[in-house]
Amino acid sequence: MRRPRAVVLVPVAVLLAAALALLLPGDRLAPGARHTGTGAAPVPLARVPSGFFTGSDAVGVRRIAGVEAWLGGTSLRVGHTYLPGDRWSNIEGHPELFGPWARWKAAAPGRLFVLNVPMMDRNEAGLADDEVRAGLRRGADGAFDRHFRALGEGLVGAGLADAVLVPGWEMNGTTYGHRCGPDPAAWKAYWRRIAGVLRAVPGQRFRLDFTPSRGRDAIPWPECYPGDDVVDIIGMDAYDQPAGLSFEGQVGEEYGLAHHVAFARAHGKPVSYPEWGLFRNGDNPAYVRGMLDWFAAHRPVYQTVTDYCPHGVWECRDNPRSAAVVRGALGAPARP
Repeated sequence: MRRPRAVVLVPVAVLLAAALALLLPGDRLAPGARHTGTGAAPVPLARVPSGFFTGSDAVGVRRIAGVEAWLGGTSLRVGHTYLPGDRWSNIEGHPELFGPWARWKAAAPGRLFVLNVPMMDRNEAGLADDEVRAGLRRGADGAFDRHFRALGEGLVGAGLADAVLVPGWEMNGTTYGHRCGPDPAAWKAYWRRIAGVLRAVPGQRFRLDFTPSRGRDAIPWPECYPGDDVVDIIGMDAYDQPAGLSFEGQVGEEYGLAHHVAFARAHGKPVSYPEWGLFRNGDNPAYVRGMLDWFAAHRPVYQTVTDYCPHGVWECRDNPRSAAVVRGALGAPARP
């Protein structure tokens, strides 16, 4: 996910102008317009559910209060965490993980719980393509159904029946064992199998979020799309990379931000941004301004800052200028 990758650019000036004309409503700011002293009316982000990833366990839940205090009392509405992908028993989940998040969610109305779900055990063990291909085909044939059934039942039992689930995130890359590239047909069939198992769990109201990483990466992510009937949200993980690429370049690149929004619109789905943050270009407030304005324009189901170094702005003190932009956009307004 966070490895550098080659980026293929289309003619940015042409595509960006067309994308902004088509995708940004007339009363919205273009990327980069926020906090520049242009006099343009700010676009409120309060209606975009926001969160910070601060850790996977109970410690992460407790840290949310620290971020809220840093934001001047703003209440974060999104809690986002990840299931470990080392072995199937962890992918099934367990009460020690679900309990703190369920209590956090129940403590205030309107909170949203987002859970990234590995599709394969040994998910970060550097599996060879042949192993990945074999695993995807076994999954599509139902070999792992019981694990996803246990996951769904555990979430419902914990009071998290309306969770947003992100299976197989960043499948277009090379980082994870649940990647799509070795066998896209099997990957899509396996996703469909998981969706069927999860949706058959009594009492569930899960929403399934298909989330590639921004850009082409190892395979064009649309080739991995499993179908409108098994996807509820189309997300994108979008970090500030590679070095030297501007935010406008990230909008206009092949399979970039503009392509993502257009693809979701064509399929009648809302968008999300489960992971985003700084990376290859250091403390980059222009990128942060661009992303926040993009959210304001396109109103995702949710957005979550990845908040540890080098990506973050609260826990990571290496990015003070970007932190100031985030606080200005998401923080509570100053009292008179």
